Amino acid sequence: MTKVKVRVPATTANMGPGFDTLGMALKLYNEIEVEEINGETEIYNEGLKLEEDFKENLIYKSIVSAMNEQGYSYNGFKINVTKCDIPMSRGLGSSSACIVGGITAANAIMGNKMDMEDIIDLATKIEGHPDNVVPAALGGMVISIKVGEDIKHSKVNVPDKLKFVAMIPSFKVSTALSREVLPKFYLKEDCIFNTSRSAMLISALYNNEFDKLRMCFEDKIHQPYRKSLIRNFDDVFKKSKDLGSVGEFISGSGSTLMAVVDKNAEKFVSSMKNFLDELEDTWKVILLDPDLQGARVLS
Repeated sequence: MTKVKVRVPATTANMGPGFDTLGMALKLYNEIEVEEINGETEIYNEGLKLEEDFKENLIYKSIVSAMNEQGYSYNGFKINVTKCDIPMSRGLGSSSACIVGGITAANAIMGNKMDMEDIIDLATKIEGHPDNVVPAALGGMVISIKVGEDIKHSKVNVPDKLKFVAMIPSFKVSTALSREVLPKFYLKEDCIFNTSRSAMLISALYNNEFDKLRMCFEDKIHQPYRKSLIRNFDDVFKKSKDLGSVGEFISGSGSTLMAVVDKNAEKFVSSMKNFLDELEDTWKVILLDPDLQGARVLS
């Protein structure tokens, strides 16, 4: 029976104006072992067996979706999340990590029948939008768009000098709730606001124009509506700016807030930790670089 181990990165999506389009992989990982077995599927989290219905598990559903699509016969699996550093429901792509990790493991078991585009198309079909799953699969910062049923993507070079500081609160924000608060219709002016900033964000990164990044991370499509779900949102953004960041944005649907810094990153992290310790919720601060590899089969 085949056994594989895969590593898949966390992702931050939207990045301000790029709603459901921009995303970036980060050097924060989950690792998943998948082994074919003859009996009923068993699921473990860091060695502890879970009693949940395995058929509802997102990793399992992604594995069998890939195998069904490719006509591969299977019985059961032993699925063990051996490393789980991506927090759930915090806007860091935990569901995308499960989906891409499951498909990548299934593909390795099947002898790599699927190419990268197959993986991306299936992952997007399961997730519903491409902005997390594409960078999770490919690595780096990626622009993803739907063209009919296909996903087209293009990588963006992120300057090495930029660091990303994830400020992760103890409270969750579900993706479903974060979408419920969004309006059904938008003013033309707000759409122009976002498209102009998305375009300039890519150009500013390409040209190392860090002084333009703050206005490029601005948004009128989702952040003004989701900020009410994140306690102390305005205070954290203001403190980040005061400490010298070049911009901030909600990571995915939240609750994680992301600051972008171009210098004195360690000092920024230390000062931000001190500030967040004074707030009512518990916050974790992690300094991150972009992951450039995406999902990988380790063994």
